Amino acid sequence: MSAPPGPPVHRDGPHATGRRPPAGTPAAATPVSEDARKLYASGGLGAAWAAGIGLATLTTLMLVGWVAAPHASFGEDIGDVFRVAVQAWLVGHHVGVEIPGGHLGFLPIGLVVLPGLLLYRAGQWLARSCHLPRLRHAFRAALALAGPYAAIAGTLALVGRTEDVRPDMTQSLIDGFVLAFLAGGLGVLRRLLKDKGIAWRQLSGIMPARPRSLLAGTLSATAVLLAVGALLFLVALATSFGEVVEMTRGLEPGPVGGVLLALLQLLYLPNAVIFGMSYAAGPGFALGTGTAVAPTGVVLGPLPHLPVLAVLPDSGPAPILSLFALIAPFLAGGIGGVLTVRSAPTAVSEAAPLWGVVCGLLTGALCAALALLAGGPLGTQRLAEVGPSPWQVGLVVALEVGVAAAVAAWFANWRHIRVRPEPAEPATEPERTRGTWARRPRSLRIPFPLRWPQKARRRGSHDEDGEDAEGLYGISYEADGPSADRDTAVPASRPGKEGDAGTDR
Repeated sequence: MSAPPGPPVHRDGPHATGRRPPAGTPAAATPVSEDARKLYASGGLGAAWAAGIGLATLTTLMLVGWVAAPHASFGEDIGDVFRVAVQAWLVGHHVGVEIPGGHLGFLPIGLVVLPGLLLYRAGQWLARSCHLPRLRHAFRAALALAGPYAAIAGTLALVGRTEDVRPDMTQSLIDGFVLAFLAGGLGVLRRLLKDKGIAWRQLSGIMPARPRSLLAGTLSATAVLLAVGALLFLVALATSFGEVVEMTRGLEPGPVGGVLLALLQLLYLPNAVIFGMSYAAGPGFALGTGTAVAPTGVVLGPLPHLPVLAVLPDSGPAPILSLFALIAPFLAGGIGGVLTVRSAPTAVSEAAPLWGVVCGLLTGALCAALALLAGGPLGTQRLAEVGPSPWQVGLVVALEVGVAAAVAAWFANWRHIRVRPEPAEPATEPERTRGTWARRPRSLRIPFPLRWPQKARRRGSHDEDGEDAEGLYGISYEADGPSADRDTAVPASRPGKEGDAGTDR
């Protein structure tokens, strides 16, 4: 005996019946809810895969260090090695750790690359395995990936706790969610764009002109500041390379320890670039309580035995060549101001500097966020202040970049208005039918085409387009010759003087 037919189901697609499900039909019976369940289940699997691969990679590195280094550095038990790997995984998500000496917040930004790449790949897999017909569904897919990942991060924060090391639970939940949402959502969006054949640059067309111009100016100005910071660090490393090598040899890390030491310093490279950006902006940075490294002077105290710190100048006046880096904020403001008005110029010149100031404020806020990400306490009271001050960097960058961007935006907008091209002249055909106007000197040409509704034609007062020349300009034009001869246009004659050659007076 066959089962009774179920309630009709509404389907969206080429085979849709056009009927909606009855009011009593549960939402779970629709294909939309089935796709949602599959999306969130796949998001949980993707989050578990990204967290598992990252944790396995760090556990392998910790095992290598445990074998090569004395066991006291990682613990006597193999379980201690796993807890250290969990703590390193949390540090890779920029989660602060409470230690007996204080709080450890000066973390390497480069360690975020590993979980970011894994979450990016998980987002691409999620977009391939689930049905996401529109680009706006990338937001839902990012949430489906970020929620389980944040739960995994919070669980690992509990697993990695010991009597001496206590990861911050709240920060692990927030940082895990934010990183998974950004990196995973970027992977989902990249896969959807690739499947639909849409280029990245076409996404900018979705944004309004003004936010798009501000985004371009802000990112360009920030990129200039970061490039100058990277240049400062590379120049300092090149001039102090001998001291770096000598300090590395003094530590005697061994082959495996040397590789791990070099990897640790490489992970701190983004922090060093942001430190250089803060130096070029003016406020500089600190490496301990009561210390300062700025263009106004250098004051240093005892530092950790890290070879890369040999690039720092000695206490005293700042190097003369490094003072040229103070031009960077104004250069960044000029570039940002020009790009701000390039895609969205203003009709009023007085409004352009305002948008340049807004570009400077946004650049200052972004640089303050980078300074907050790059610095933090290093445990003990003496190293409780490490890195640039976020509010000082943000304020100084906003002022310097804002002033330069306002001037550059005004000049670029004024130049755009001054050299604005004149309206193009209407294309004229060499030969037209009866009633065509004769070619006039340039000073008497009409600079725009005229199109008026067609009226009843009267021979001698209207041309073939229905334009009443006599009513508009006080003159009229009339073709000479019979109406059957429509191949050659001749100058019109003034009314009342038939037979004379038509001339313009």
